[in-house]
Amino acid sequence: MARNIEIKARVSDLRPIAEAAQRLGAQGPIDIQQDDSFFPCPNGRLKLRAFADGTGELIFYRRADQAGPKESFYLRTATGEPDALRETLALAYGSAGRVLKQRILYLAGRTRIHLDEVQGLGSFVELEVVLNEGESAEHGMQEAHRLMRELSIEPSQLVEGAYVDLIAWDA
Repeated sequence: MARNIEIKARVSDLRPIAEAAQRLGAQGPIDIQQDDSFFPCPNGRLKLRAFADGTGELIFYRRADQAGPKESFYLRTATGEPDALRETLALAYGSAGRVLKQRILYLAGRTRIHLDEVQGLGSFVELEVVLNEGESAEHGMQEAHRLMRELSIEPSQLVEGAYVDLIAWDA
């Protein structure tokens, strides 16, 4: 299973983060519209991500719901029929929530910098440092901390859980 180190932070303004990402020499911006449907899953999280072009991917992941850099294990499977798959999964397992977001992606080396406008929640930054096979999580955590400093993300801005959890808390 693939692994990365992740952080999620609530921010008031995405512009300074975008400017800092560009100063770092990150590739981008890439605009991505995402529609994530979550399904009950006892061993982690299961979501179906649909894209504006009609494609999608089913994503299983497992990570601690804690603020700060954390290791995430994930598996992604592409689909050409996300709407039909969403209906099938909802009928089979029920629904655990839905998250609509506009994402701007920057690539800084092996790190994905996501600038997210989440419907009903506001502005967030996610960092995903992709780990190599056999690489220690500590190396990725060091890189995440370095990028947090370079992007001016403060520890007080870090949030726990997934967007779907935050939507449930705000409801």
